[in-house]
Amino acid sequence: MGSPMQRNDHYRWLASSAIFGGLDEACLARIAQEVQVLRFPAGTSLFRQDDEADGLHILSEGLVRIHIGHRDGRELTLALLDPGDVIGEIALLDGLPRTATATALAPTRTVFVGRRAFAQLLEEIPQLAIHVILVLCDRLRQNTEQLTANAFLDLRQRLLKLLHDLAVAHGEIDADRAIVPTRFTQTDIAQMLGVTREAVNKQFRALSRDGVIEMTAGAVVLARGRDN
Repeated sequence: MGSPMQRNDHYRWLASSAIFGGLDEACLARIAQEVQVLRFPAGTSLFRQDDEADGLHILSEGLVRIHIGHRDGRELTLALLDPGDVIGEIALLDGLPRTATATALAPTRTVFVGRRAFAQLLEEIPQLAIHVILVLCDRLRQNTEQLTANAFLDLRQRLLKLLHDLAVAHGEIDADRAIVPTRFTQTDIAQMLGVTREAVNKQFRALSRDGVIEMTAGAVVLARGRDN
């Protein structure tokens, strides 16, 4: 269960998470008794697609890519998760294999709750089930938004939307411009959009030619007044 100081750290991370935030102090203290801290170097997997679900991760530090693979080697990025986000809730609840792979893109730390412990917590803390439902609803809304974009936006529009979203989550944004750090390569972006790198590169060149984006040494700068 760890020392009192460790449990205090666990408490703080739990309180800032999407799934446990908002629970009262007694509930958080109970949950903190069941967690452990795991660390993953950049490039390593928290779990892989089709693995058996062993528990739930709450991201406390780092950046995690959720992705699926095809037997021909292609990959599709489903989400980039930040501190506070929940990882692995679907397979934990339905008991089926993991639906995707979770890979650390930076040195990553998670607060981990094992499957049996989580089931026990659901029995002891009824309001936790409501928090789980809200997390699943948020996932469903995100998936619906992504499907809508894929169905009704062309690649140029989808790329611009993605650049804006990356700037909001991981870069800088103001009234005039959105800045996306170049740690997201064109290959990364292609995998997020489900297209080839060549298609993304063609769009980048067209957007740069049209004055919509500017490529710098450390970032892609999107001129917000011209993002069309």
